[in-house]
Amino acid sequence: MSGRILSHRLVPLLRTGRLARHIHNAGARTGGLLRADGSAAMRGRSWPVGANSIHNNVPAVRTISFARMIPRLALKLVRLPAMLGGATVAGFAYFQYQATLAGNYAIDIFKRAGETAGDAASNLFEGLQGVAEQTQRGWQRTTEDVEIPEWLQKILRLNEESTSGDGGSSGGGGSPKESRVGVAAAGAASGSAFGYDQSDEEDVRTGREVAEDDQMMLLTRKMIEIRNILQTVGQSNTLTLPSIVVIGSQSSGKSSVLEAIVGHEFLPKGSNMVTRRPIELTLVNTPNAQAEYGEFPALGLGKITDFSQIQRTLTDLNLAVPEKDCVTDDPIQLNIYSPNVPDLSLIDLPGYIQVAGEDQPPELKQKISDLCDKYIQTPNVILAISAADVDLANSTALRASRRVDPRGERTIGVITKMDLIDPERGSNVLSDKRYPLRLGYVGVVSRIPQTSALFSRGSGNITSAILNNENSFFSAHPEAFGSQAGVSTGVTTLRTKLMHVLEQTMASSLAGTRDAISQELEEATYEFKVQYNDRPLSAESYLAESLDSFKHSFKAFAESFGRPQVREMLKNELDQRVMDILAQRYWNKPVDDLSPLLPELDPLSDLPKSDPESQYWHRKLDASTSSLTKLGIGRLATTVVANALQTHIDRLLASSTFASHPYAQKQITDACTSILNDRFFSTSDQVENCIKPYKFEIEVEDPEWAKGRENVSKVLKEELRACEAAFKRVEDSVGRRKIKDVMSFVDKIRKGEVVLEGDGVGGAGGFSSALLRTGRESAFLRDRADLIKMRLLALRSKQCATRKNKYYCPEVFLDVVADKLTSTAVLFLNVELLSEFYYNFPRELDMRLGRHLSDDEVERFAREDPRIRRHLDIIKKKELLELALQKIEGIRQLDGRSMHRNKESPLVTEKRSRGWNIF
Repeated sequence: MSGRILSHRLVPLLRTGRLARHIHNAGARTGGLLRADGSAAMRGRSWPVGANSIHNNVPAVRTISFARMIPRLALKLVRLPAMLGGATVAGFAYFQYQATLAGNYAIDIFKRAGETAGDAASNLFEGLQGVAEQTQRGWQRTTEDVEIPEWLQKILRLNEESTSGDGGSSGGGGSPKESRVGVAAAGAASGSAFGYDQSDEEDVRTGREVAEDDQMMLLTRKMIEIRNILQTVGQSNTLTLPSIVVIGSQSSGKSSVLEAIVGHEFLPKGSNMVTRRPIELTLVNTPNAQAEYGEFPALGLGKITDFSQIQRTLTDLNLAVPEKDCVTDDPIQLNIYSPNVPDLSLIDLPGYIQVAGEDQPPELKQKISDLCDKYIQTPNVILAISAADVDLANSTALRASRRVDPRGERTIGVITKMDLIDPERGSNVLSDKRYPLRLGYVGVVSRIPQTSALFSRGSGNITSAILNNENSFFSAHPEAFGSQAGVSTGVTTLRTKLMHVLEQTMASSLAGTRDAISQELEEATYEFKVQYNDRPLSAESYLAESLDSFKHSFKAFAESFGRPQVREMLKNELDQRVMDILAQRYWNKPVDDLSPLLPELDPLSDLPKSDPESQYWHRKLDASTSSLTKLGIGRLATTVVANALQTHIDRLLASSTFASHPYAQKQITDACTSILNDRFFSTSDQVENCIKPYKFEIEVEDPEWAKGRENVSKVLKEELRACEAAFKRVEDSVGRRKIKDVMSFVDKIRKGEVVLEGDGVGGAGGFSSALLRTGRESAFLRDRADLIKMRLLALRSKQCATRKNKYYCPEVFLDVVADKLTSTAVLFLNVELLSEFYYNFPRELDMRLGRHLSDDEVERFAREDPRIRRHLDIIKKKELLELALQKIEGIRQLDGRSMHRNKESPLVTEKRSRGWNIF
């Protein structure tokens, strides 16, 4: 196209000012947001054929800018109809609600799958929330940069806050947005505990009210801590602070109210009577914590984040009560830590029943009533639960509370299931004047609503669902439950009332409790000074002192029990084995029956006169020596020394402070046995290998023979004394004359002078069978003593003075062999067993009774001794009482500072005058 034709076609467009718009629309083809408008404009006015050849003849104008585009886009968006905007907001709200449910559902599924998957799901959900928040902040910055028309500002009411902020005092400082954020941040912790963060309604409390609520929560928590300390002391009824006792009939909604306060389903459920024990529930507000968990202090199960597991544990503990008892006053202690609960101390009791079931004891109704009466006494606060569809005149909880609290000064009435009756009737029930309570009534709809959303609720917090359900019901009937009706409704109101009442009740009891604590502390201090001379003691120090004392005694034993003692002990054992071999091969045998004796070919009495080359006596001595060397000296010696060590350790235990500690005794004994067992086989093998040469040939020196001759004489004398002592005991038990007659009759039978008819089992010669048996034993002891006397004379003779005549003196040679075996075995016993035992035993004690014991095990060890237990109890009591007094003084100072800060506020002064002041 020529320039003349182009200029001719551009003149009308320049006059109307439409050229720039067409060029702009044509250039907008490359944009994303304005591409559709640009295409429509081009279709509305198409260029003639050939007009698309425009290149360098017309300059291209590109003025697109995001800085100019976004404000114009915002202006276009704010001009949309109000209906479309409302629908969009509603859609986003519904999408956000479903997304929240989806997130809760997903998090619940991931929690069940494992902690790793749960963390991944949480991070993903937080990332999505971060993207949404970032998008929202971008939109806010965009709208702030856009100059919105005045009429639209009035519609959106964006200037109202600015007007109110400007109309305030000039010293206000921050903007209204900042002030609102500041109040919200200041009340975050208390708001979560009161339930404000779970509701869709705006927190309308002022900054002062938030601070007062925070202070009240702090005071309540400190007083609950003091109550727990006093429960630990637990020796006087005066050392108590009140709790909130929850009573009500079965199916009155007790469990639903407690679960609504906690925000989780955790109480046992069942068709039959499940709650059989009191549940002492302590709620602890943890504002900075991210997780909610429970603990059973008495069970030591640790932190339980799965509330369904808490429910199962409570069910098991309750069902453990036998059917014949059905209820017991043994409480279950449960602590729940959460940023969504207030600081409260609650006691849940079994529900009242009207008639005992077929499988229940007939006295169950009275047992439940007695159990509840025990807990609802002064100073506890009574939370009387009644269902709305039951007349208050038939409320078992109110009747029980009026027996102990006739004026209704410490009873809070809770009416559940408010949605089951007409609103007018519900309002009348809450404002009932026939059964007035000073603390009033609170109506709740604490039943967990059934959700019909796309995702199930899972095991997450149920507070939001309950509060939304309550708000929906109570707000639908403003004439009955509104602010003008003058009634209290909702779980949030109940939480607040419980906190205020518990704080005030505890405060009123705290002054008297302080005096009682002071008196108890004086008595404990006096007892500690008189009985224990102010000597400090702890379980750890007692264990350390006991262990050190035992180690010192063991060290003294190790220094006194060495190689000489082991040698003497082993030699004595081998001497007895030598005596057994001599009795078996040389000496007389026991008289087993009354048959005549067979004649001996080579009696021992003929040994001194026998031929030196007699093979009979040579083989007898060689066989005796072989029996001794092949006795198993390694195992025998190791067993003897190990038994001696174990016996000495037992003696040390009996004389130490561990004598009254079965657990420590077992650990010390196990340590000793473990070390000895580890070294036993290697030591016995070493000893056995070293004595192998003596099994084939034994050389005897003259000094060894002289020493053996002297030693065996002593051993034979000991054996003679043992025989004579045994014979003397028989004479004393039977009589000398009678035993002499019996022995004479036995000798005649053995010599063949008297022929015995039969075997003599039924008696013979006028003697009973028992007397004949005693006579045989006495004859054996007499003959043994005579033989030993003969051998002692032979040992003193010149014949036994030299080692060349070893076959004439087998006692001396066997003693020399035993001495050689002992000397060799002691060397390896000392190295392989004693040294290792002395080195490892103290270290094993440290392992078992030192570093590896937990605090509970150390405490349990110390309390096994009654004397130490009393000492620790008085110290612990004294420390706990001092801690309780210290905390009471801290509360007093905190309350005094609060009064000083708020002394100019008439409202606070009025509240303090009505019971907020503690002292």
